[in-house]
Order: sequence, then C-alpha cells, then structure tokens
Amino acid sequence: MDVRNCKGCGKLFNYLSGPPLCQACMQALDQKFDEVKEYVYDHPKVDMQEVSEVFNIPIAQIRQWIREERLAFAEDSLIGLECESCGTLIKTGRYCKSCKEKLAKGLTNLYQEEKAQPVLKVKDHHDKANMRFLDKGGNRRD
Repeated sequence: MDVRNCKGCGKLFNYLSGPPLCQACMQALDQKFDEVKEYVYDHPKVDMQEVSEVFNIPIAQIRQWIREERLAFAEDSLIGLECESCGTLIKTGRYCKSCKEKLAKGLTNLYQEEKAQPVLKVKDHHDKANMRFLDKGGNRRD
C-alpha cells in the first residue's frame, strides 16, 4: 500500500496511480476542467493566461489537459503548443498531424520488417522424434 500526501490539500491518502491527489481534490480538478472547457468553448479567442487567472489554475495544468487531448482550442485561437517532434504549432495533443503519420508509418514498417524475416527450417528427424507407446500387453506400438 502506497500512502502519500495529497498535493492539493496535504491530507494522507492511499495512492493508486495518476496525479498525487486525493479523491476529493481529483473531483475538484475534474469539476474545474469542466468549467474551463465550457469557458473555452464560449470564448474561442481566449489565451492561457486569461484562463489561468479566471479559474485560478496554473498554466502547466492547462498545458497538461491540452497534451492529454482533453482540451482543444479553435484553429483561429491564439493558444497553441509546439509539436514534440518538429516544433510546429498545434492545438491539442503532443504531435502534429504529419508527425503522427510518420510515427504510424514507421511502426507499420517496423512490424512488416519483423514479419518478413526468413524462417529457418528445422531438419525433420521423424523416426527419432516420435513418441512411443506400449500396449496393454507390454509390446511397443508406433
């Protein structure tokens, strides 16, 4: 059992996975996310600083929601993050569309290369490898 202090309120709680927050703080954060999402939907030109100030949440939390693809901004919005591969401005996620396609194609090619490797033939030692049985009379049966 992993017991930790909640980063939100400081209380001890049984940590399972994810952010180190107790159940109450996690629910409060989810509620805050719903409010932020609604606000961004109603104000498509809003920037991260304004959202941070209005809802009293760190910009790092907003960036995390964007990276997790839970929060997305309109294409004409001023808000954006850099693609982790090429640095292109994106509105949600970790990678731009072209980098996602390159990664997917690379994984597909890797899988196909593994599949295309030659298969070694094993010599057939048919008479030596057979299992032998004895019948009820003790005589060998092949």
